[in-house]
Order: sequence, then structure tokens, then C-alpha cells
Amino acid sequence: MSGELQNILLVEDEADIQAVAKMALESIGGFSVEVANSGIEALEVLKGHNTPDLMLLDVMMPGMDGPTTFEEVRKIDHLKDIPIIFMTAKVMESDKEQYKSLGAAGVIAKPFDPMTLADQIRGLWAEHG
Repeated sequence: MSGELQNILLVEDEADIQAVAKMALESIGGFSVEVANSGIEALEVLKGHNTPDLMLLDVMMPGMDGPTTFEEVRKIDHLKDIPIIFMTAKVMESDKEQYKSLGAAGVIAKPFDPMTLADQIRGLWAEHG
């Protein structure tokens, strides 16, 4: 993985979590964040113009859940290797292992600490790289 982590696609269906995460990542982390409200919307964004450096993907979403979205993203040629971090309130060790076995770069527990979210992501980015 080359380059610096700058652009993040946040896929989250809850508006309050979206707002807190976007603010934390932009204000504290200095990242550029694009938001998608669903897995389907994320795929539309990804098939469009820019490719983010990393995806933050909520696990529990109506319609297309996180793991399904993950599998669909992996089918898109230029996105096969994009690091994807799951965000979930279910953080049992077996769940974490399942997400990592899919190929996820990591798992972040919700609720997350807005003050440390950017550092958590940078840490997982560095490990993944």
C-alpha cells in the first residue's frame, strides 16, 4: 500500500453516528470524508469518480449489510485491495475473527471515542500496509 491515508468513505446508516464520525475524522484526523447511507449507496459512490484510500463500513445496515457490501466491493476490479475497516457494536472475539477472515483491515467498536477514532484508523492502516 502506497501513499498517505487521506480520503475515507464512511458507510453508516445512522445520521448521528455519521455526523460524529465525519466531524472526528475531518476536524481531529485531518481526513477528507465522504459519507454513504447504505451499502448500495456506497457501491454507487465507488463505481463513480474517486477511489477512497480506505472504507469504514458499518456491519448492521438495512438492505445490504456490511459483510455483503464488503463482498460486492471486492468484485470491483480497482477496489480489490482497498482496506476496509468494519465498525460494529458487536465486538465479540468470534465476530472480529469472522470479519478479519473476510479480509477486513480491522474492526472498530461502537460506540467509538471521537477523540481517538482517527488514531485507531491510522493504527489499523499502518498494520494493514
